[in-house]
Amino acid sequence: AVVPAASTVTSTSTTTSSSTSTSTTTSTSTTTSSSTTSKTTSTTSKTTSTTSKTTSTSSSTTSKTTSTTTSTTSKTTSTTSKTTSTTSSSTSTSTTSSSTSTSTTSSSTSTSTTTSSTSTSTTTSSSTSSSTSTSTTTSSSTSTSTTASTTSACNSFHDQVTYPVSSNPYSVVVVDVNSNNKPDIIVANSGSDTVGVLPNVGNGTFNAQTTYNVGSSPRALAIVDVNADGKPDIIVVNYGSNYVNVLYNTGSGSFGAYTYQVGADPSSVSYIDVNSDNQPDIILAYYGSNTVGVLLNAGNGNYNSATTYSVGTDPSSVLVVDVNGDSKPDIIVANNGSNNVNVLLNTGSGTFNTQTTYLVGTNPVSLAVVDVNSDNEPDIIVANYGSNNVGVLLNTGHGTFNAQTSYAVGTNPYSVAVVDVNSDNKPDIIVANSGSNTVGVLLNAGNGTFSTQTTYPVGTNPISVAVVDVNSDNKPDIIVANYGSNNVGVLLQC
Repeated sequence: AVVPAASTVTSTSTTTSSSTSTSTTTSTSTTTSSSTTSKTTSTTSKTTSTTSKTTSTSSSTTSKTTSTTTSTTSKTTSTTSKTTSTTSSSTSTSTTSSSTSTSTTSSSTSTSTTTSSTSTSTTTSSSTSSSTSTSTTTSSSTSTSTTASTTSACNSFHDQVTYPVSSNPYSVVVVDVNSNNKPDIIVANSGSDTVGVLPNVGNGTFNAQTTYNVGSSPRALAIVDVNADGKPDIIVVNYGSNYVNVLYNTGSGSFGAYTYQVGADPSSVSYIDVNSDNQPDIILAYYGSNTVGVLLNAGNGNYNSATTYSVGTDPSSVLVVDVNGDSKPDIIVANNGSNNVNVLLNTGSGTFNTQTTYLVGTNPVSLAVVDVNSDNEPDIIVANYGSNNVGVLLNTGHGTFNAQTSYAVGTNPYSVAVVDVNSDNKPDIIVANSGSNTVGVLLNAGNGTFSTQTTYPVGTNPISVAVVDVNSDNKPDIIVANYGSNNVGVLLQC
């Protein structure tokens, strides 16, 4: 499996004066991270100016950032600075004073000048077995911090606000699980073998996570009502222990666990009715055996043994969508090791044809299947980790696809979502760039073509992204799992 190991810190500071003022801002930030420990110290200066009526002087901003990353696989040093100055033509004289604030962040304690709090969690768990069991951890407080500060106008998305989770968050989904009409954050914490649920408290803010013990190295999530009780349940794929947990929603967003043994190294999951019996089935990608498995729903929350189908090498992502218009959902899988995408058409009764293969970029790790050119045919969008691009394969009809058109993104794109973020009725591409610590937004220019990405700084090694309106303003927001900094970031749209 591809494990990201790059680190970049971006510091942005902007000062704007509305009349005549003189201001100077200096910020310095140093980050040192390793594959297991991340320590960040940041200093942000805050400038206040006083004005009267006489002469005009422009403001200036200086920003310096140094980042050093050490791990077993890569070493990255990057410096990013951004300066904005604004001058006014009115007559005034300004006097400027400056102050300095310091914040220190680790994986368990977060302190910042804007919000200062400490998040502590204690875990009590029961062992997971084939019978129903529940283990829950509730942290005692909520910690929120903002990774960058600016006084300029917002450009599409605000700076991320972070919420601490457990070790190495690998996958994030955003769904209302407690029936309050506010979408909640659910995250798979692969380093701590837990799933965290962060309830939405309104206005796009979230409570501290409640955790549930699952199997070893949980990597993928699906949220669906498994037992038809009207409450969404959580399906968890455990890469390290070769089984799936179903966390049944017991009400008010609490969950009880049930376990299903599956094949080797499950890496991705989809959940949909593939045999037209009105009961959703489980479809898994098995990274270790180069297969996909179909577990048909036997009723009452039980599943038949998996039927497997051969695919490419190291399948890392699977989706199930009807791509040929026959009302039967088909399997689409990205194969990380063979640099291709497979399409397995549904023949009916939950069985599938042999794969058809389409070449993509290097190390494809994530898929989306969405109609991006308004022809009512779903297209394939893939994040190519090794070639630093996303590929778009347009559907030519009957479940066949053109060769990919690629668009450059950041370093090591690990996750892709396709959602209309600018309200033009054309779905846009949002990608988590794990090696450059950014999310990129590529706006749809029409006819399935896309503009150059606009990037937004997030945490360390972002490897999963979701795009959902979390503050009820009818504008989709970005939620990202930051694997290296042990938090999730929320970027509200302006």
